[in-house]
Amino acid sequence: MNTPSAKMLVMVDKQCACIRIIGRANFTSSVDFKTLLTELRQRGCCRFILELSECVLMDSTFLGVLAGFGLKFGAAGKDKPGRPIELLDPTPRITELLETLGVLHLFKLTRGPLDLAACAQPVKSAPAKPTKADISRACLEAHQTLIDINPANAARFKDVAQFLAEGLKKPDTA
Repeated sequence: MNTPSAKMLVMVDKQCACIRIIGRANFTSSVDFKTLLTELRQRGCCRFILELSECVLMDSTFLGVLAGFGLKFGAAGKDKPGRPIELLDPTPRITELLETLGVLHLFKLTRGPLDLAACAQPVKSAPAKPTKADISRACLEAHQTLIDINPANAARFKDVAQFLAEGLKKPDTA
């Protein structure tokens, strides 16, 4: 399946990272997204702004990865006040998807111009070269996250999660 990944542009200013997502954020881009956020967190970023004005769609895998980070980074703690993941200018469709899946509360929604300091520098992140198994694992984990956060999602994703789990048991994808 050759679905084009979303383009991600990254700017970092002190402890804040802004990621502009352009295009379709889908299962193929979810691995790069997860790797990127993990790396930025390890570098000391504690505030994340996702600029989504040109993100036309997020599939359930990408939404699950995003929700997992929203849950993880939104947890109260002395170094993580409030909701560090801010969704800037999400399209109505993306907002509706987040609400339908019961994960919108994990994020801070904002509108308006991006306010990054002039000294922000672009960050280069090498794209991951995920295997079929890596993508399947990411898909399964993302869908399980959506089910864990909102049990009402079990009816939506039970079959997908079961299919992915069974596929990972096969020797050619493990």
